[in-house]
Amino acid sequence: MANARVVVVGAPDDLGVREVMIDGRSVGKVWSEQEFRSLLRREDVPDGHPVRWLGADGTVWPDRAGLRRTTGFFMVVGLLATAYPLFKIGVSDSGDALTYGGRIAGFTILAVAVIEVFAAAAAVDFWGKRRWRYSGVAVLVGVVIALFCSISILLLQIGEQFNRYSAIGIALGVWSVAALSELFACRAWKRLPVPRSIAIGVVVSVLLAGSNLAYSQIYVPYVTTPLIQGGAEFRESNMTKGGSLYVTVHLNVKNAGQVPVYILGSIYWIHGAPASPPDVKLSDYDLIDDGEFVTPVGRVLNPGEEVAQDAVVEIKDPENRTKRPYEALRAETEVYVIRKDRMTLAADYERSRVVGAARIKKEDGEWAPRGATYRDRSQMENSSEILNATRGSQRITVWKVDSKEWPHFNVDVSPPGERIDYKRENPELNLEAVERYGLSRQRGSSAQTPYPELLEKAGAKGQGEAPTRPPTPTPPPPPPPAR
Repeated sequence: MANARVVVVGAPDDLGVREVMIDGRSVGKVWSEQEFRSLLRREDVPDGHPVRWLGADGTVWPDRAGLRRTTGFFMVVGLLATAYPLFKIGVSDSGDALTYGGRIAGFTILAVAVIEVFAAAAAVDFWGKRRWRYSGVAVLVGVVIALFCSISILLLQIGEQFNRYSAIGIALGVWSVAALSELFACRAWKRLPVPRSIAIGVVVSVLLAGSNLAYSQIYVPYVTTPLIQGGAEFRESNMTKGGSLYVTVHLNVKNAGQVPVYILGSIYWIHGAPASPPDVKLSDYDLIDDGEFVTPVGRVLNPGEEVAQDAVVEIKDPENRTKRPYEALRAETEVYVIRKDRMTLAADYERSRVVGAARIKKEDGEWAPRGATYRDRSQMENSSEILNATRGSQRITVWKVDSKEWPHFNVDVSPPGERIDYKRENPELNLEAVERYGLSRQRGSSAQTPYPELLEKAGAKGQGEAPTRPPTPTPPPPPPPAR
């Protein structure tokens, strides 16, 4: 019979909601007397039916709807604001990260973003009807994740330039602390079940498998260093009717390791030496020729790939060098490389060259190195979006600098707009880039040949035409896109 039904209204919880039970069965939760009367009518309970009140009578309805809805709104906004950058980073890294570990991290971040969206939906329920028992626990988990993300971003930002992710990290930190305070006041964890048993075997197996995967697929590739081999070889010599001596030098560089690299710049030196080392100092060498031997700049050198080019060196009046006679010719090579698995070089690097000291000084100001003859520069991306977020935008610049007998490169990796004085020697300038991106200077093996022997071979061949320079160039770069 309807009159025999037992109606019980529970005590108000921390938000003011009261649970209604009829005949021992929960039929809903209400915030006010009006909602309670509407619920009774839906359950066919007549007005005036006896009601048992627990904790407080029917005059106590502590709900403050405006404050409750405002709190819930800011909770939902904060959780979705955490999910958005996580989704952006996770989607990018899961498909485009340069390493296996980066892609795994991308999928993990994507899963965390899904959890944040789920927590936002739970927040709607927790500050609403509370139909789901564990909605408060879900919100608590989402807020703890937001706090962890904030701390991680700010820790990774130490030593970096302030960027938009720095602001996001600060905002999330402030919001998550305030949200945790509110959740502690609401005792959101009170319905969290305490597990009575743990599958130790499963946990240990997962940890062992994860450790093995991290070691083999993440740690080992990261610590593997590039192995770049290069060198020079003297080949034929020829003397023209005008008396000049032409010597062909074969130059090469090979990736003998397991890590692909970008070649940022290459240089070779051909020197005349008065005697063989160790009887002569480097300052005694006479620079005959120098130049590039790997084109286009910025090209990728994959494992096992080799690039070679012949350079033709001209020595005028080779038999009458009375001031500084040569006893030998010496050839050396050097390349600057950077790991392709830790960054991505922009496609416009090979077309970015600026030639001429005046133009370089005009664009780079007084910070450009003295004696710079040309400069290559472009933006670069880190190996993953999470690193782009924490490190910010980066730019790589390579200057070719003429300095007496040993022209060389100055290389800089730094945020755009950061000014570095290259007029002073700074041995720690690129230590950070060396550690992060595997930036390195690779010197090839040197070749030396007796100068009288070259003259003898050239004389034995007879006087003929000068060879072309260079006869076997590296394949030319692709044409620039139409403007």
